[in-house]
Amino acid sequence: MDSLLKSLNLEDRDSIDKEGSIVMENTLKKSGKIFILLFIILILNTFPASPILAFEKAFRNSLGMEFVLIPAGTFIIGSPPGEPYRNKDELQHQVTFSEPFYIQATEVTLEQWRALMGRKLFGRRKGAGNMPVVKVSWHDCMDFIRKLNALSEWSYRLPTEAEWEYACRAGCSTAYSWGNTIDCGMAMYSNNSLKSKECLDYIRSRELTIDQPAPVKSYPPNAWGLYDMHGNVWEWCQNWYGDYAINAKIDPLGPDSGTMRVRRGGSWFLYGYSCRSANRNCSHPSSRYQTTGFRLVGKKVPDQIYSEEGR
Repeated sequence: MDSLLKSLNLEDRDSIDKEGSIVMENTLKKSGKIFILLFIILILNTFPASPILAFEKAFRNSLGMEFVLIPAGTFIIGSPPGEPYRNKDELQHQVTFSEPFYIQATEVTLEQWRALMGRKLFGRRKGAGNMPVVKVSWHDCMDFIRKLNALSEWSYRLPTEAEWEYACRAGCSTAYSWGNTIDCGMAMYSNNSLKSKECLDYIRSRELTIDQPAPVKSYPPNAWGLYDMHGNVWEWCQNWYGDYAINAKIDPLGPDSGTMRVRRGGSWFLYGYSCRSANRNCSHPSSRYQTTGFRLVGKKVPDQIYSEEGR
């Protein structure tokens, strides 16, 4: 080997040295990359990646109840001082929802109620399956929720008042989710042959029944795909009724105690202004009205915030 190197001129030997250095350098680079790759694999196996929560835009449970994903965000709850028919308990303040949530696209229907609660021989609920269930107290809603949660599919509850208004508004700040005025083609209201007749002719033209709510999805949904947030039936909310706070809130749950539970949305029974997004109403939790039903919020992870009977 030494004789071979001696026979080469200086230029050839320099060339061999350079090529050897290049080969060695490339080898080290490859070894370094392999080491880094093995190190990354070791770290990933040692510290599992945190789960990434993926939210579907909508889902349907085994009872056929449809739920729509409502995005996290911030809005102003309540109504401005100049809004017609505004009540003094609609004090505006900022509310933020830190996480998205699912809310039912319609009111709970008679079909869904019967599927879970059965049919009673006495006091049976009459009507087509796609009608909203009514004459349910807040406590009746809790019974329904307990049985639904026992199926262990999802975790369900009533919406808070703030969640309800946020979902109702669907990103708007007007009196209704479509604007500042209401008409008979946008919601079911004034369907009362004795006390409020404004929409009777329109309702008859639609071949809907006088003096009662309409089947769910009879009127257009709001921008987030929710039906009957304005009118048709009042809807029970989770929390107690009480005065609003004036400061900004994050994921508010409402008052810690009270005597009346919140109802929202207005109904078929009386006037359109009661269907405003900000309009507040309340009743004793044992009350059962032909104008009142409910819809639910659903969550994939068991919801530990609320006790069985709510706050």
